[in-house]
Order: sequence, then structure tokens, then C-alpha cells
Amino acid sequence: MRRLFTSVSSHREKMICRILLLIILTSCVCAATFVVNVPQSSYQAEEKHSITLEWTFTTKPDSSWSSLYIFCDLITDDRVLLLYRVHEGAEVSESQDEEFAGRVQSDKDALREGRLRLNVSRLRTEDSGLYLCEVKNDFGSGYEICRLNVTAAADLSQPQRPTESPKPSSRGRIGLYAALGPIGVAAAAAAVVAVALLIELILRHCFPKST
Repeated sequence: MRRLFTSVSSHREKMICRILLLIILTSCVCAATFVVNVPQSSYQAEEKHSITLEWTFTTKPDSSWSSLYIFCDLITDDRVLLLYRVHEGAEVSESQDEEFAGRVQSDKDALREGRLRLNVSRLRTEDSGLYLCEVKNDFGSGYEICRLNVTAAADLSQPQRPTESPKPSSRGRIGLYAALGPIGVAAAAAAVVAVALLIELILRHCFPKST
């Protein structure tokens, strides 16, 4: 009887461990489905004109609007300027840097569909640089970058062909900024390490031989 009870207890413990592993791995897969993309990675424009920069991100019709957070910045060699911000689904214009005051308009309808479309008017050559947008909602968080080159009217040449989006790993400044930004990549890395350690502990406890 004691042997039977021990066998049943061991079987139940292993079943609980398998369920825990399934929950953890399912959560990881769901988090990985969140994606931020740029339909166009490079833009060319002339000063005093307007341009629309676009990002797409994972969302669903039943997603909570109050869970949406967005930070968009212009990154150059010597400065970082806030272009656009959304906090709990509401635009926060007072956080915008004065260089962009009154020059940035967003498409509210597109935003609800998972498309961030920012129209920047009265362009200046100083608007050239990398535009990084970080997005967070119910499904996760992420960021993507595109480049804008604004030329003087006399210097405008043939439109620049779209290029691949620059990777943060190849740009130390962007990688550092992303780690320190409101939606830090460091937090995601720490979460991955924590999940890996948790899985290892469960495997060692429940399946010592297989581990």
C-alpha cells in the first residue's frame, strides 16, 4: 500500500511539473508573437515638404486601448528628441520636444488597426536621422527603426532606395538608448534568463535522470 501511494504521489508530482512547463512555454510563445515592423526602412524628402512615417505592430480588435504605450524618437549623432508619445491610449503632446511642436499628426483610425502613421510637416534638414518607435500593449512590447534623409531643395537627387532597417547591435548608441528607454530591452533579457532558470529548476526537481 505504501509503495502504491508513493507511486501515485510521484506520478501526480510529475503531472504538475509537466503542466507548469506547458504554461511557461505557452506564455513564452505568446509573447514572441508580438512584432513591430516598418513597411519602409528608408525615406527621402525635401525640406519644407511633408512625409508620413509608418510602423505596424501586433494588435487585435478586442485589445484594451488603455494598455497601449508608444514612444517615438529622432536619434542623431548628438541628440535624442521625442517625436510622439501615447500613454494608456492617449496622446501626450506636452512631452513632445519643441522642435516638433505642431508639426506631427497621427492617424487615429490606423492606430486602432495596429498601424502607426506619423505625418511630419514643414520638414527641415535637421529632421534627418533615425526614427525609433517603441510600442507596448496587451500582447508584448518591441521597437523598430527607420531612416529619414531630408535634403535642401537644390541638393535633392534621385529618391533613395529602401535599405534594410539598421540593427541595434551594429549601433552602440541605439542599443544603449533602447536599454535605457521606457520600454527597456534589458527587462526582456532578464525575463528570458528568469524563465530559463525556472525551467531548469523544474526539470532538475521532477526529472533528475533525464536532466
